[in-house]
Amino acid sequence: MVESNDILAPCFSATDLNKIRQKREILNCLHLTGNISAPQLSKWLRISLPTCIALLNDLISIGYVENIGIGESSGGRKPTLYGLPDSRFYVIACDFGRFSANMAILDCFNRFVTPIIEIDTHIDDCFLTEKLYHAAQNLMSDHKISNERIYGIGVDMPGLIDSTVGINYTIQEKDRQNIRRDLQKKFGKLVYVDNDARMHAYGEYRFGSAKGYNDAIVIHWGWGLGLGIFVNGNLFSGNNGFAGEFSHIPIVENGELCICGKRGCLETIASSNTIIKRVQKGFADNEISSLINQFENDQDKVTPEDVINAARQGDEFCISILNEVGKAMGKGLAYIIQLLNPEVIVLSGPLSKARQYVLFPIQQSLNRLCLEKISGNTSIIISEMGDQSALLGTSEMVFQMVFTEIEFEGLTIK
Repeated sequence: MVESNDILAPCFSATDLNKIRQKREILNCLHLTGNISAPQLSKWLRISLPTCIALLNDLISIGYVENIGIGESSGGRKPTLYGLPDSRFYVIACDFGRFSANMAILDCFNRFVTPIIEIDTHIDDCFLTEKLYHAAQNLMSDHKISNERIYGIGVDMPGLIDSTVGINYTIQEKDRQNIRRDLQKKFGKLVYVDNDARMHAYGEYRFGSAKGYNDAIVIHWGWGLGLGIFVNGNLFSGNNGFAGEFSHIPIVENGELCICGKRGCLETIASSNTIIKRVQKGFADNEISSLINQFENDQDKVTPEDVINAARQGDEFCISILNEVGKAMGKGLAYIIQLLNPEVIVLSGPLSKARQYVLFPIQQSLNRLCLEKISGNTSIIISEMGDQSALLGTSEMVFQMVFTEIEFEGLTIK
């Protein structure tokens, strides 16, 4: 089947098509760099100054670019600065957890222009598309953001995801696996879909603790152990986009059954599930613990955060649990460090908040299992971004798509 864009393209001259590409490059450059002068922009894009100014004037006339004032000069005439309007380009970002999803609207500088809202849904929810659409409509209405200024939607979720086609192969119902297709039909916008761990990693790499490193590992540590890999500054996705399934590295021979259907995966000994199971055993064994006493009549309400808080208060039972989980994580990290030799490993997610209670046992495992010459050159850092990294990573991915495919004169060129 021939797409309509292929039919329209011959109607434009090579010069027209080149101008469209140059305008997109200008928008993307302004998105990445912020305010910039025409001479700087022309050098960046390797085009003449008159051509650059003409393109900028075209973009100003349609409201895509604005003159934002005068810049500093080391001598001579002060330059005029150009930038993207604050309220012209928006995207919707949605970050799925295991039991719910978070959504927010961000502007072209990846600033949150709405609060982050929680949506009661999950990847196998048959009403997933409708719930995301209604939540987005409510956000837009509540904060007076018009639909025409929303240029795309990005969704990150758990599972085996091919981001090039937007299919999540972990969704049980095959007809619903093509999330990108379903969301495009509903929203009528550009849609980007990727794995949640990779988007947490991308957010950390662009805006957080992994920024400035070429070879980095980012692990989102919670109910699962999602991993993002950066090699020479590029996000590595693997052959089918499935790279980074750290949770399901087999560690324990004939160990506990994992949610993936196999036994002894790292997730069974180093995740939030591990902590909750260990607490449940503590209740059964009548462990001496302030946590056990506090939740004696509400055993099902204990969360990993409660365990971390109790450890901070000196609860030895909770400290021992975090110690066990940290040592198990360290064993998994030993494989990663010796295989990939990263500059840095950034730990994010709920369990990373345990800080020294997991970092010390992690280091113990690395000292025991890693070659010191390799592990000694790898820094392990706790993320300071909190839970926003995936939303920011997803937002940035969508904007890269937007400024690569944005339409001029009714034409889209891929």
